[in-house]
Amino acid sequence: MHKNVSREITPLTVHDCFMIFSRVKTEFDFPLHNHEEMELNLIMNAKGAKRIVGDHIAEIDDLELVLVGSNLPHGWFNHHCEGKEIKEVTLQFHKDLLDDKFLRRNQLSNIRNMFENAKRGVLFSSETAERIAQRLMNLSTQNGFASILELLSILDDLSLSPDSKMLSDASFTNEEYNYNSRRIEKVFEYMNANFSNAVTLAEVSKIANMPEASFSRFIKKRTGYTFVDSLNEIRLGHVSRMLIDTTQSVAEIAYKCGFNNMANFNRTFKSKKGCTPKEFRENYLGKRVFV
Repeated sequence: MHKNVSREITPLTVHDCFMIFSRVKTEFDFPLHNHEEMELNLIMNAKGAKRIVGDHIAEIDDLELVLVGSNLPHGWFNHHCEGKEIKEVTLQFHKDLLDDKFLRRNQLSNIRNMFENAKRGVLFSSETAERIAQRLMNLSTQNGFASILELLSILDDLSLSPDSKMLSDASFTNEEYNYNSRRIEKVFEYMNANFSNAVTLAEVSKIANMPEASFSRFIKKRTGYTFVDSLNEIRLGHVSRMLIDTTQSVAEIAYKCGFNNMANFNRTFKSKKGCTPKEFRENYLGKRVFV
């Protein structure tokens, strides 16, 4: 765990399926933190606040809904927020609320994929947030079996919603990913072990036991990313961790993570993160709060 991230002990007990709490406040006062439980966060009236999920940093709008996976560092911070009545609804549930065997049934495939994506944090569209907001707020008034049915219904609705996007880089956390393909997993294991060296399409195609052109199409279809984008994402995840956890220079870190051209590295980093490596380090470490 990063030394600037505090570990939260949540009030959710082993006897509960979930907990939901809402609060109205004038500022964000909770440090960057993580916990075992999965968390769905609805935030209203906080335009201009800063969100950190994993190694993704962004300024938020008036309304947002984010699903955060187990042990993923996250936090919201005042930044440019001028809202005087920030409303926050937080739903926490155990990561094994739905056990693995159950999640593998066909009817649960969309929820299973969403939980997999949540390891990186999932930001839902503002339209989805608007549609789900009232249901989330009403959930706190329900109890017993009806509340579980509504929770599952909300999760299903979210898993089917269009325009959601993953936030953090896959290699930033230590969580294992399931790509539903042993070939892809072998390739990602290889790229994760060798990201500091030159990794070629020819090498990974050989590991997947496919011709290069076929593998290029295969990885894009299975992950949504090209081979180069996938490799860069793995490298950037490791870059982000080193920017936070070490005092090494940006150039040293870039070189150690397989980027040999600084102009290309800076361009790739900024296009993915929306800021320079130096700004990222300042943004993240400015949130160093211990509790």
